[in-house]
Amino acid sequence: MGGWIPVSGGGGGGLPERYPGRLTSYVVITLIAAAMGGLIFGYDIGVSGGVTSMESFLKKFFPSVYHKQSEDKSTNQYCKFDSQLLTLFTSSLYLAALVASFFASHVTKRFGRRISMISGGIVFLIGAILNAAAVHVAMLIIGRILLGVGIGFANQSVPLYLSEMAPYKHRGKFNLGFQLSITIGILFANVLNYFFAKIDDGWGWRLSLGFAGLPAIIIIIASIYLPDTPNSLLEREKHREARELLQRIRGVDNVDAEYNDLVLAGLESKKIEHPWRNLGQRKYRPQLVMAVLIPAFQQLTGMNIIMFYAPVLFRTVGFGSNASLFSALITGIVNMFATFVSIYGIDRWGRRALLIQGGIQMLLFQAAVGGLIASRFGISGNVTIIPSWFAIVMVVCICCFVAGFAWSWGPLGWLIPSEIFPLEIRSAAQSVTVATNMFFTFLIAQVFLTLLCHMKFGLFFFFAACVLAMTLFVFFFLPETKNIPIEEMTRVWKNHWFWKRFIDAERSIV
Repeated sequence: MGGWIPVSGGGGGGLPERYPGRLTSYVVITLIAAAMGGLIFGYDIGVSGGVTSMESFLKKFFPSVYHKQSEDKSTNQYCKFDSQLLTLFTSSLYLAALVASFFASHVTKRFGRRISMISGGIVFLIGAILNAAAVHVAMLIIGRILLGVGIGFANQSVPLYLSEMAPYKHRGKFNLGFQLSITIGILFANVLNYFFAKIDDGWGWRLSLGFAGLPAIIIIIASIYLPDTPNSLLEREKHREARELLQRIRGVDNVDAEYNDLVLAGLESKKIEHPWRNLGQRKYRPQLVMAVLIPAFQQLTGMNIIMFYAPVLFRTVGFGSNASLFSALITGIVNMFATFVSIYGIDRWGRRALLIQGGIQMLLFQAAVGGLIASRFGISGNVTIIPSWFAIVMVVCICCFVAGFAWSWGPLGWLIPSEIFPLEIRSAAQSVTVATNMFFTFLIAQVFLTLLCHMKFGLFFFFAACVLAMTLFVFFFLPETKNIPIEEMTRVWKNHWFWKRFIDAERSIV
């Protein structure tokens, strides 16, 4: 098999019209099943803030925070949840996911995307069991670390799987299934938090944390029955299986053009002995920049702060415990349904249009949230009565911000990096994307409550400035990748006014 030669009539040209095929029911079912890998990430994002706002949870594990937010009336609104140990409960998961993503790169490349997804589900399930049974903070943190390992594996493999399996004309909408699963996981967690918080005996938080095992079981079972991708099969010298799978998922017998492009990409991949070292080559500079900046910008929108700490944030601005959980539930519903806008428009309107429109919308409403908090709490953060109009306007502004993120930077922050890398560096580059995402998620989750205490309403203007910077970056530096076959993606850099200099310089060196 090592000496296989592409059949005549294929070649590496790979123009879009040379990739025949149709959208088969088999590939649709396969991609939907794979996309459910996002459930574990979404559930964790949604469950963290809800649990940390439950008085029974705080009283057991973080009594100093419980005292500040329930008994100590002298503490201003901005600072009453400020606790490094409390934020470590949330952020430790993302530090573990960062480290795990590099190990996941090796597993994904050597054993396939499917095995990496199964491994992530199993480790996440163990972490969920530990968290539900926790009797002290150390047990909580260990459980969170295991959850992080599971998320690191899933986030590394699922977007790659979706991009490699989907027909190029539909790659955008199916890859966004990952983000849709994240939003469903968030909403599911918000619903459970709302009802479990009402349990009088004070053990509702155990149910919230323990139910994380359900999405883990879903991804394990789904992954067991999934095929691996043609790209992954070719990486492991399984040429016949790769061709048969490609014929099945495209619904046609003539897959020569796409198959030969995949084979040639695989041959190029095998020439790369050290993909991590090769990431630094000048010809990969555009992809490397995107692998770092896109996930960094995604977190600097401040969206995950809304999702992590929504109940905490709403309580900070004066909502009661049940009201804060209900408001978080509303934002979760908006987040999920707004994602369908992106699924509908991603392959119609393109990536750039959604990112720019979403950026403008987030900028306006992030600034509005900062202005509302400034007008009500000022610098001191001391206020006792929150009028109903303020609460309604606050929730509406946050929902508009969430909607803008949900149809732009939320899904596209995962889609674009997963579709722009050539096969020879794809697993390593995806690990850079996941690691960067997890690093900034960890950093922001760890320092948010402290920054809120010190920067007060100015923190929201800081995030608004970040949104402005990233929208300008997209306008000037991100090329459109709509309807470009994944193995032909290099041409978008060759035609870009700025990035083509790196490709041309590499050619002149060669």
